[in-house]
Amino acid sequence: MDETAPRPKVVKTEAEWRALLTPEQFRVTRGHGTECAFTGPHLSQKEAGTYSCVCCGEPLFHSSAKFESGTGWPSFFQPVSKDAVTAIHDHSHGMHRIEIRCASCDAHLGHVFPDGPRPTGMRFCMNGVAMTFRADAGSENAR
Repeated sequence: MDETAPRPKVVKTEAEWRALLTPEQFRVTRGHGTECAFTGPHLSQKEAGTYSCVCCGEPLFHSSAKFESGTGWPSFFQPVSKDAVTAIHDHSHGMHRIEIRCASCDAHLGHVFPDGPRPTGMRFCMNGVAMTFRADAGSENAR
């Protein structure tokens, strides 16, 4: 398989997404919602591993890019690859932000801000319910 070829988009009906996801996962990922700060999973996750899209399973972020932002949401300074996520201009709520979506299924993940740490200076502020976590092989919780 040509790894430079674009991935096929994951497309499901609203009913299929509802059957696959919890109500909160659906509200956030398909309805462009936001989980309450300090309530979502993965905020305190310190183990080495990969965060993937809860909707389609595509890898999004690695723990080596995670940092404590103090915002109440898991934050990363870069995705696993430039093709893992897409950026969309978001003018909702009377402000301009950059929404981050899964490149494979268009799930709403969160937003990105230019106030992160080096080396990128970016803060990908993600909803924990929009992601799953899989520990790296050899990690304490690896399956």
